[in-house]
Amino acid sequence: MTTLPETETHSSTVRDDTALTFDVRSIPFSRRGSWLDLSPVVALQRTEADIHLVSHTTGMHAVLRLTPRTGEERADASLTGTAASLLWRTPAGTVEAVFETTDAIRFRGRGLGMRFAEAATELTPFTGTYLYSDPIDGSAVYTSYETGRRYRITPLEGEIAIVGAQSLGAAERRVEAGGDAWELVVEEFETARAPYRARQSFEEARDLVAEEFNGFLGMVAPRRLPSAPATSAAAYVLWSATVAPAGFLEREGVLMSKHWMDKVWSWDHCFNALALADGAPELALDQFMLPFDHQTDEGALPDSVTHSEVLYNYVKPPIHGWAFTALRRVLPASLVLPQLPEIYRRLAAWSRFWLDCRRVPGHALPHYQHGNDSGWDNATTFDVDRVVESPDLAAFLLIQLRVLADLARELGGDTAADASLWSAAAAEVETGLGELWRGDGYVAVAASGGQEAKRRSLLTLLPIILGETLGPEASMVLANGVSSHLTSHGVATEPVESEDYQSDGYWRGPIWAPSTVLVEDGLRRAGHVELADSIRARFLRLCEKSGFAENFDAITGQGLRDRAYTWTASAYLLFARDDLR
Repeated sequence: MTTLPETETHSSTVRDDTALTFDVRSIPFSRRGSWLDLSPVVALQRTEADIHLVSHTTGMHAVLRLTPRTGEERADASLTGTAASLLWRTPAGTVEAVFETTDAIRFRGRGLGMRFAEAATELTPFTGTYLYSDPIDGSAVYTSYETGRRYRITPLEGEIAIVGAQSLGAAERRVEAGGDAWELVVEEFETARAPYRARQSFEEARDLVAEEFNGFLGMVAPRRLPSAPATSAAAYVLWSATVAPAGFLEREGVLMSKHWMDKVWSWDHCFNALALADGAPELALDQFMLPFDHQTDEGALPDSVTHSEVLYNYVKPPIHGWAFTALRRVLPASLVLPQLPEIYRRLAAWSRFWLDCRRVPGHALPHYQHGNDSGWDNATTFDVDRVVESPDLAAFLLIQLRVLADLARELGGDTAADASLWSAAAAEVETGLGELWRGDGYVAVAASGGQEAKRRSLLTLLPIILGETLGPEASMVLANGVSSHLTSHGVATEPVESEDYQSDGYWRGPIWAPSTVLVEDGLRRAGHVELADSIRARFLRLCEKSGFAENFDAITGQGLRDRAYTWTASAYLLFARDDLR
């Protein structure tokens, strides 16, 4: 049985500026551009004992189970992940894996064998994995109903044994590799491919991957501080979760994770864009624009996009004006200016969606139809009514409308006349936001009837994102409200003393990266620098303790849910970069 480390952290050990090791149970082993990974995480919150070959085309699907073997027995192997290779180690020997290309993984064994078995338990007419021996080159080929692709195993040194070839139904299908020295390659492809021919040694393949990752690390974090020791691990989470254009993704995209959160949601992408902007500007701008490739005629952005799925059943909040403003401070003008008319057109349509399609007649403010629209799916703000006019939505849209007015004036020509229209719309939304003010903070109200929502969620404090444009009273009230959410680890989404607080309650208590970034930025621009510094420092330490989880227990700091989430890694890189400055 494979032994995985018991640590709850990402187990990052920075030996120099670029070397790292990590717990493959927390961070999947992959490579930039690949839709594959090696991980024991095979489904939503499901971790197996063995490493699996997992594909993210047509969803997350475990295709092959990889079991280390000594003779006829399972071997108890330790596992070590690095940017370039994954190593199984026992007293008898080792197996090492490296992504030679984005769709080919080389495996090399010395004194330790490996079984490559189907992950599915049964082959039916519509599910499972079929195995046959290719008469052309003697390779073993699995075909997967779930991914619609083939997985060819070609021996390069030593021999393989194929068991269960051409069997149907409930049968054992596996490929065995063993002996003192062996090497093979596993390739993923669609229909056919010429027989594999090695063009480089295993060591050369490994060194090239290390060089590629180190180059990426040097771009996104060229100067690393001892005070931010998890920088290399954060960069690896981003780099390894980046996939090549395929399916519905028309650009290179950073998935939220190569665990089960293997999509791009239409606000998550903004935080990844911001983290990449300094060193990988083209990739950063692609992240920002990716959901806009699927914008509807009404101007709505999809809820999420991935290889084989675009969902429109919800949307996400309009943080894009705020994000674009932050991006422009970093991205080179030579990259942004040629695309400025297109960006303006997209942001304008996105804003009109909220103004035209999400406002009750006679109302100044648009509304969410469900908590999912806000990105804060189950926040306590939505306990009384789901369809609400919320102060965070008003603040985000207000920023975006002001950005559009500025862009219209900058672009000039016929577009310049739009500036006054955007300014008028912004004024109307600002008035509506003022109507949500209760003297001691903002409140969300039902779009029909005006019933007030619960007010303990951090969500109602997000107008702090308005920063320096807030009046002094609102600025101080919101800053004090944020302080009341602060624990030793960061900003809880629901105060820990609230009767509705849940330690693993998703948006009902845990600390999240996006809310932390938004609050920290707003506080800093509003002049509450000391509080912003404290929040930033606590989040950095939290990630160093508990890795780059989807969210964190606000009291213990334990990582929760998906354990390799890119917007968390991006928040870490953003804060570490600001610390450096």
